[in-house]
Amino acid sequence: MTVTLASLSQQTGLTVLDHLEQSVSIPVVDGIQAQGDLLVIPMSEISASLSLRPNAVWTDIPSEGVELLRGAAGGNPHTLVADPGTCRWTIQVGDSTGLAIGVFEASAPVYLLHPEHGASGCTPGRYVVRRQREYAPGSWSPRLVAD
Repeated sequence: MTVTLASLSQQTGLTVLDHLEQSVSIPVVDGIQAQGDLLVIPMSEISASLSLRPNAVWTDIPSEGVELLRGAAGGNPHTLVADPGTCRWTIQVGDSTGLAIGVFEASAPVYLLHPEHGASGCTPGRYVVRRQREYAPGSWSPRLVAD
């Protein structure tokens, strides 16, 4: 089945901006992805700096999705969307960088949906969801990206 921006929007009830092409097929990839202020990284890429807490509690992702992060000042949500029974999520992680929001495990493709950025897909696997940071002009100190 082809997943489109329109079908994800309908499934979640999350409206995307009109300038986005609703009928486009959502790509599904197995590497690092960025969406505004969020990064999705295969766990195998950063397992040395991240750990799951002992007895971490996992939550199944419902078909309408789960909000992972909301943009600065109450902005738009980044929503993880999956078919029922194919993905679970935990926020009980230890991260030496302090950037991790959580980890998800998927047995089928899952999608990250955002009203302004559209959507991207992740192949089955275990992924870390992290905040992005950047350097401000003229500064040597990093700051979180504000989406």
